Amino acid sequence: MVFRNFTVSLRPGIATFVFISVSALGLVADSRTTHLQHAGAITADQREARANNFIKEKLQFWQKRLNLEKWEVSIQLVRNTSLKPKTLGNIHWDASTMQAAIDVQSSYDYKLPFQEALDDMEFTIVHELVHLQLSSLPRSEASRSAEEHAVNEITQALINLAKH
Repeated sequence: MVFRNFTVSLRPGIATFVFISVSALGLVADSRTTHLQHAGAITADQREARANNFIKEKLQFWQKRLNLEKWEVSIQLVRNTSLKPKTLGNIHWDASTMQAAIDVQSSYDYKLPFQEALDDMEFTIVHELVHLQLSSLPRSEASRSAEEHAVNEITQALINLAKH
């Protein structure tokens, strides 16, 4: 009987020990992962794969939020050599078929920390979708600069609102 009670009293102690050990191992693993990511141990290919998933998720989110769900919009990461100088993305659309394609600068070409690069990619996605939302308005080369400024301001306001 004493042996049995001793075993029963050990079980909570063993369970606590196992829980603390597993938790500690998890924290060590998390801190190692975080440390490796901050130390740059994440490979460029891993960053690109994560960025690719990120832009697809953000496209779905913002397409819905901007009421552009009737549009078939594709998105891809592209090297900066595929973009016009001093741009981080672009959009091409066909209003008659309601199809659009967004190009976003690849993570390979960012010099920013990864999270900042992702934030910038999200800004680019929203920016291009705002252009799509405004696509039915008349455009001219003369209004291009004013349109870019307005699109940037609207994009920043939308992103700020989404964070709150």
